[in-house]
Amino acid sequence: MELLQEQKKRVEAEVKKLEQMGGSVGGRLSHIRDSAFSRFPIVFVLLSSFGLVATFYGFEKVIDQIDFFNNNPHMILLMGIAVLFSTGALYKQLN
Repeated sequence: MELLQEQKKRVEAEVKKLEQMGGSVGGRLSHIRDSAFSRFPIVFVLLSSFGLVATFYGFEKVIDQIDFFNNNPHMILLMGIAVLFSTGALYKQLN
């Protein structure tokens, strides 16, 4: 009986060590990530801005290739509003 309790204590001590090691590694990685952003904020802002603008520009080019939307720009507005309403309703229903 004593042997089991002693082994249990050893296992618990090892688990605590592993948890502490995991926390310290995670803390180090987040520090590296944060320091990279703090050292190069302009690069991150420019890359994020480029990604956002490229996505919008790509949507615009895809929509321009669809003849129906190209000839009826008001339908783009109506479809956009319909998508916003439907996603809002879905979000409200899932929440």
